[in-house]
This record gives sequence, C-alpha cells and structure tokens, in this order.
Amino acid sequence: MDLVVVDLEATCWDTSRPRDQMEIIEIGAVRLDDELNIAGEFYSFVRPVVVPKLSDFCTELTSITQADVDGADIFSIVFSAFTGWIGGGDCRLCSWGFWDVGQFRHDCRRHGLPFPEDFETQHINVKTEFAAWKGVRRCGMANALKHLGIPLQGTHHRGIDDARNIAHIAELMFAERPVPEP
Repeated sequence: MDLVVVDLEATCWDTSRPRDQMEIIEIGAVRLDDELNIAGEFYSFVRPVVVPKLSDFCTELTSITQADVDGADIFSIVFSAFTGWIGGGDCRLCSWGFWDVGQFRHDCRRHGLPFPEDFETQHINVKTEFAAWKGVRRCGMANALKHLGIPLQGTHHRGIDDARNIAHIAELMFAERPVPEP
C-alpha cells in the first residue's frame, strides 16, 4: 500500500479570521511505495477566490507570492489533478496533524466538489504517530526533525518542501514500526 504524504499551505493573516476565509494556495505531496521509497511527487499552487490577494504575512510565512497564485488554476482544477495523480490504487493519505484533511473538506465544499471520505477514514496522522514512536509530546514538524537530528530541507511552510520532510520522517518511523491500521 502506498502512502501519500500531503502538506497544504493556505491563505493566512496576522490577525484572526474565520476559517471559511482560508483557502488552499499550495498542495504538495510525496508518494511512498510499499517499501517506503519515494515513488513520485505532486505540487501545485492554487489561485484563491474568496480573498484573492495574499496578505504580506502569508507571503512572508510561506514565501508564496501573489504572482505564484495569480498564475495558478483554481482549487477545483488542481484538486482534480491531485486526485488523478493519487489514482485509484491502494493508498493512504498522511499529514502532520489533521488540519490538512479539514482544509480539503472546506475547499471541496466551497467549490461544490465531493470530498473523498477515505481522505479522512484512511488518514494517518504522522504527528500523533511520531509522538507515540518516540515517546514524546506532539510537536511541530521542524521540532520532530530536530529530535531526529535531521536538518530541515527546503523552505519551511512550503507545501512540497514540508511534504518531503514529513515523508522522510514517515520513512524512518514506518521502517521501525508498522503502518497503523485505519
């Protein structure tokens, strides 16, 4: 069974806003095959439609620019490409925490798309699994890498780079312990 490690970036602000204003602006994913080898990657920017202009805070945090999202397709097109890339084979979605699954659900609802229920029912929360594996409190991905003595690769808060880092953690972890059952 393949593992699809996904990390999303979304619109954000330095002040509190309702969650329904947040939209995915990047989908990054790494596929690990049943031997935990990298078998492919998917990444794409997504053009937001509710609040199309990125905040300065969002650009500073993610390094994603207005030009990046202005030149991207909207969520419905990118999500279709993403689910097409995943395909119909036996795989499980993984992410650092459960936020990404919830944001997929929000954006699917916003765009009138069916939400793939197996994203939730088959999901592996790598953050929770890491904490159990190492016997530590749940922590952020960057702290988990530090705990393992592994440098963060790429730019933190970029979907594809974070997906690569989470995939590296998953490779090490699931080489030592079984992938949890759904």
